[in-house]
Amino acid sequence: MIETGFPTGGPTLRELGERDVIKRIRAQAPSAVNGDDAAVLAPPTPNSRVVAATDMLVQGRHFTSDTSTPYFVGRKAALQNFADIEAMGARPIAALLAVSAHPDMPVVVMEEIARGVGDMASDYACELVGGDVTSGDELVLSVTAIGALGGNRPPLTLAGARPGHRVIAHGRIGYSAAGLALLQAGVAVPPALEPLVAAHQVPQLTPGRGVVARAAGACSMTDNSDGLIRDISQIAEVSGVGIDLASNALTPDALLREAGELLHIDPWEWVLGGGEDHTLVGTIEGSAPVGFRSIGTVSRKQGVRIDGAEPATARGWESF
Repeated sequence: MIETGFPTGGPTLRELGERDVIKRIRAQAPSAVNGDDAAVLAPPTPNSRVVAATDMLVQGRHFTSDTSTPYFVGRKAALQNFADIEAMGARPIAALLAVSAHPDMPVVVMEEIARGVGDMASDYACELVGGDVTSGDELVLSVTAIGALGGNRPPLTLAGARPGHRVIAHGRIGYSAAGLALLQAGVAVPPALEPLVAAHQVPQLTPGRGVVARAAGACSMTDNSDGLIRDISQIAEVSGVGIDLASNALTPDALLREAGELLHIDPWEWVLGGGEDHTLVGTIEGSAPVGFRSIGTVSRKQGVRIDGAEPATARGWESF
């Protein structure tokens, strides 16, 4: 069953005040190190480096009450930052949450957002350790993820792809965009297609896959947040290489095809330009690590191609 909508009624942020709102946030995502001026984190492993990432979600721009719930928004906000940490080959160890909201917003909305962030953090064996709340005209979330990069291997940056590498991916591609299209179409979503909606509301990423890839010898990585062609073009451009994708490794599956038929949309648009799946995409010299699959190769001829031809679309998310 698809869930959308934001709660109404009950005490508001204005009625409770900042201190009580923060207490309610902490109650939804408890942490022993949350509650002071700043959180003090112990080094998770010897010889580790700190990795940090932050993203914002703005109501009306990145989510609406028609397409999500506060709990799902919280989980998604955390996941998209954890995906950035994973894409460096690191593991998340803590999260910070800052929220700007209208004073008349019911406090239950804030509690559900915090619960979503806290539950996603728990999935990654880390905690929500602090943040901030303030008054504003729009609901805006900013999650900062802190990660640990262990060992002596270099991080998985955009600059590590080399000719001869295999292009690898972990996670679904195109599901989130298809789910959003279904929600926005105003049609009755068949139960069989509900996994697409779920993939948009809370994308799935197996914790630890970035660490596994780095340990297996991966050399570059990013996550599919803005669209596959757009994001993989970043690796090609920064590394000064070309990337040749294989269409048979990206062909829309039965769910995507069924959604495409229902909405009269070519599902390849979702695969190539959709984004927000937060699929890990990278390159490696040898075989694909456990949990990853091969989707192409790296060449000397710059640019991104599919079966040797220009992609049908390079459209993706644009912030401005």
